[in-house]
Amino acid sequence: MTSAEETRPMTFGELGVPGPIVRELARDDKKTAFPIQADTLPDSLSGRDILGRGRTGSGKTLAFSIPLVARLGEYDSLGELAMEEFRREIKRRKQEKLEERRADDYLPHPRGLVLAPTRELANQINDVIAPLAHVYGIGTTTVYGGVNQNRQVRDLRQGADIVVACPGRLEDLLRQKYLTLSSVEVVVIDEADEMADMGFLPPVKRLLEQVRPDAQHMLFSATLDHGVDTVVEEFLKDPKVHSVDEANAEPDLMTHHVFETTRADKHELVRTLASGAGQRILFTRTKFQTKKLAKNLTQNGIPAAELHGNLNQNQRDRNLAAFESGDVHVMVATDVAARGIDVSGVELVVQVEPPEDPKAFLHRSGRTARAGRSGDVVTIVLPEQRRQTRRMLREAGITVKPVEVTHESPEVLELVGERAPIVNDWNLDKSQPVGGKRRGGKPEAPRLSKEEREARARQLEQERNARKKDRRRRRAAERLEAAEQAKRDMERHARGEQPSKPRKQNRAERRAGLSDREAERRDYLFEHPEERRRSGGNPNGHRNMGNRRDEQRGGKRIHRRNENRIIVDERGEDAKRHERRMMAKYGNAEGSQQRHTKHFGKQSKTKRAPFRMQGTRSGRR
Repeated sequence: MTSAEETRPMTFGELGVPGPIVRELARDDKKTAFPIQADTLPDSLSGRDILGRGRTGSGKTLAFSIPLVARLGEYDSLGELAMEEFRREIKRRKQEKLEERRADDYLPHPRGLVLAPTRELANQINDVIAPLAHVYGIGTTTVYGGVNQNRQVRDLRQGADIVVACPGRLEDLLRQKYLTLSSVEVVVIDEADEMADMGFLPPVKRLLEQVRPDAQHMLFSATLDHGVDTVVEEFLKDPKVHSVDEANAEPDLMTHHVFETTRADKHELVRTLASGAGQRILFTRTKFQTKKLAKNLTQNGIPAAELHGNLNQNQRDRNLAAFESGDVHVMVATDVAARGIDVSGVELVVQVEPPEDPKAFLHRSGRTARAGRSGDVVTIVLPEQRRQTRRMLREAGITVKPVEVTHESPEVLELVGERAPIVNDWNLDKSQPVGGKRRGGKPEAPRLSKEEREARARQLEQERNARKKDRRRRRAAERLEAAEQAKRDMERHARGEQPSKPRKQNRAERRAGLSDREAERRDYLFEHPEERRRSGGNPNGHRNMGNRRDEQRGGKRIHRRNENRIIVDERGEDAKRHERRMMAKYGNAEGSQQRHTKHFGKQSKTKRAPFRMQGTRSGRR
């Protein structure tokens, strides 16, 4: 065999990948394998545990997606006759799964599990797996926090066989008994070192303990520090180690640049680097810096999407979709995107703020020079950041000479290349309408035009007004019915008949604490003998109905010329009860005229609580 044949890339068919997957990969113009894929596929397709180590962007996702789908599919096809048989077999399996889900005691039990540290990475992995799984009639779903779990539960109940999940939300669904991991046959842990840095290893271990012991485990990690080695020792059985590149290896087609500049010229330098026509990602340290920079670039005619932790999942998906589709050429992101963006064709990565961690530096840089393409990485350094950046680059194993530049330097203009046209008044809604297709979900309703939104707003306002009018009519009818009932009760009383059953209190009366309306009426008549005489001595009389509301509040209505005031007694119930006893015994509220209280040797009468004016209305009616 010649040296040329030894270095020739191997095709997926030569590596033992099943025919249906080979044909699906060929449709996407993927015919030959990358080094890590060619190295791991023979072992992973045979069912052996895999420990893959390599730099970011080396093709690890497809390296575990192919054996995951192939082992769960367990069926191959050759030729036209076999293809017909393959389709019949897939149809038969779908019917079996449908009948299984119709059982009353059905509990979702996926057969494949992929654990990822971030939502963006989970979506990227699912985008790779879903087309391959569709060939075998296998459903997939993503499970992560930050979104409503209803869609995820629905996908599980519909028989999703492969689950791409973040550990936290998956544990929540397991606690709620929405699924079980007892049937998982293949489990993949991707970016294990990142999960260790984020503190996800304890839940990862708890999840792996629920997986059947004979399941195949594939773990991919750039390094084996921070406890990743304990996961390997505990759960992987005699794993085959595949290390294509060192963890801190720099891709051959990646070029690093360190630009030293001043604080006064930094903003203009960043805008210049972002003005090129190619895809580029700008990394900042904080979410505030990301938002501010994206807004500044957009206002200067450079449309920029943002990606950071303060965005909800729908906003993240829309911004990422705008960048992936090429509607915007600039993505401003925090480290949340360092491992979550897998966009082919990113020409330039600009580190607006250099990170403190060399590992974060490598993963930021790994967004470019992916899948055999070339790319440049620029790190902008201020004078006070020189020493820290020099130490970080040394720890990352990168040797590059810093260059002092301005936004007009030839080194900068060479990286910018062709300028993109200026776009004024750009808005994300024009690029990615809200009605776009969500990741892993159904298409949303199309976005309405301005005229349709205004018409819809008018319709909603009319409906609200109609409901208000209906409530007013209903309450007016209730008040009329109450007045008529009171009139009928007065007529019955005049005829000497018993009044009808008291009506049920309304909400306002219940809130006012009127627990016993008849007791309130008796107390009022006891305190106002003239009213008791007017009602014919009957404590349950219903005359003077106009003042009944004020009487129920325990107050007195005083009529004077051009004045109508309500005086409310603020005394407690004990004081009122004492006054009633005095009225019954002595005929007045003061009691015996000889009763006095000694206070420091002086004679003084008992003081009474004052009355308070509740309201004043001009004019008598």
